[in-house]
Amino acid sequence: MELNQTAKDLLKTITDVEGPIEGAYNIRSNGKGVERFSTENIKIVSKEDKPGIDIIVKPFTQKGSVHIPVIITETDINDLVYNDFIIGEGADVTIIAGCGIHNSGHAKSEHDGVHTFRIGKNAHIKYVEKHYGEGEGTGERVLNPTTIIYMDEGATCEMEMVQIGGVTSTQRETQAFLEKEAKLVVTERLMTHDQQVANSNMIVHLDGEDSSAQIISRSVAKDESVQVFHPIAQGNHVCKAHIQCDAILMDHSKVCSIPEIEANHADAQIIHEAAIGRINNEQLLKLETLGLSEEEAEQVIINAFLE
Repeated sequence: MELNQTAKDLLKTITDVEGPIEGAYNIRSNGKGVERFSTENIKIVSKEDKPGIDIIVKPFTQKGSVHIPVIITETDINDLVYNDFIIGEGADVTIIAGCGIHNSGHAKSEHDGVHTFRIGKNAHIKYVEKHYGEGEGTGERVLNPTTIIYMDEGATCEMEMVQIGGVTSTQRETQAFLEKEAKLVVTERLMTHDQQVANSNMIVHLDGEDSSAQIISRSVAKDESVQVFHPIAQGNHVCKAHIQCDAILMDHSKVCSIPEIEANHADAQIIHEAAIGRINNEQLLKLETLGLSEEEAEQVIINAFLE
C-alpha cells in the first residue's frame, strides 16, 4: 500500500527515518497493517485471536533493530492493538515505536496500544516510543499506551517515552517486574499545550536481589494544559531505585507530580525527588542579551530541558 505525503511526513516525525527502514519493521496505518519485513533473527507475526503482532527476537541476536510505527490520517478512527515482544536470552535489540495522528475532521481519532515485553536472561533492549498529533480539525487526537515489562535475571531495559505535542489527551499505564540483577531505566519527556491532558501512572516491582530502577520525568506544561505523573517504586528485595520528576510550568497550566516509594525489605534503597517551577528569569535575561526574543529564549530553554 502506497502511503500519501501526510502519512510519510508523520512516519518521519515519529521514527526520525528518511527513506527505507533498516532491519525488521511493521507499519500500521488507519487500523491496518500496510507493510512488514522480518529478518533472520527477528520475526514479526500477526496475532490470530486479536489485533496486533508478536515480535520474536532470537537468543543472542546482536545489534538488532525493529521499527513498529502506527500512523492515523483519518478522522473517527478507534484503533486498538496488542503487541508482544519476546526477547531471547543474551539478545541486544533497539525497538523504535510510536504513533502519529493527523486529524483534519471533527470526530475523535484514537490509538490504544498494549505492549507486553518478556525480556530474557542477560538480554538488553532499548525502546523508544514517540507520540505526536497534528491536524487543523477540531476532532480529538487521543493516545492511550499500556506497557507491561517482565525482566529475567540480568536483563537490561532502557525506555524513552516521548510526547512532542499535539496530543489532546493521553492515559499512560506502565508496570514492570524485575528479577535478580535486572536493571530498568525509564525516561519520560512530555510537552502539553492548549487544554491538553496527560496522565501517567507507573509502578515498578523490584522483586529480585540487586535489581535496580531509575525513573526520570521531564515535562513542560503550557497554556491551560494539565499533567499528572504518579510513579511508584516498590522494593521487595535488596535493591536500588531512584525517581526524579522535574516540570516547567507556564501560563495557566497545572502539573501534579506524585512520586511514591515503598520498601518491603530492610535493604531496599529507594529515593525520590520532585521539582516544579517556572523558567528561570536569569536564564531568560542572559539569552535575551545575546539577541534572542523572549519567545526564542523560552524555546531554547525548553528544548534543552527536554533533551
